[in-house]
Amino acid sequence: MGEQTTPKFPQEVIDEYAALGVDLPALFSAGHLGERMGVTITEASADRVVGTMPVEGNTQPYGLLHGGASAVLAETLGSIGTMLHGGATKLAVGVDLNCTHHRGVRGGLVTGVATPVHRGRSTATYEIVITDEKDKRVCTARLTCLLRDNPQPTAG
Repeated sequence: MGEQTTPKFPQEVIDEYAALGVDLPALFSAGHLGERMGVTITEASADRVVGTMPVEGNTQPYGLLHGGASAVLAETLGSIGTMLHGGATKLAVGVDLNCTHHRGVRGGLVTGVATPVHRGRSTATYEIVITDEKDKRVCTARLTCLLRDNPQPTAG
């Protein structure tokens, strides 16, 4: 798929997870679905998560970006935002994902930007807007995650 890069997290977040023995950038480049689809995280905080994904290799039979690929990008970005909101002792588990596909894309990269709609103690909801290289909206998604206790955070 695409060129793999190390996700960019704020240093204080990396330090918080490192104190618990978790290498956060390595966790998000450990062969998971997003990596196999070429998802690259370029910015990450509880307030805003940005990532890209190549269209090539993630299409449906008609050559358009697969709606499921958009859903993977959306859930990845929203889950990272929720995880960063919850902190190192919480797990973010997606419980509801809604995607509205606005237009087809045949090539290049799509970019997703996740921003919080609600951040509570037990749930968080993010809106994820996915655009093409011409900044045209491709998909609007909403993800709600449950924040579960993770008393022993692990890197794998």
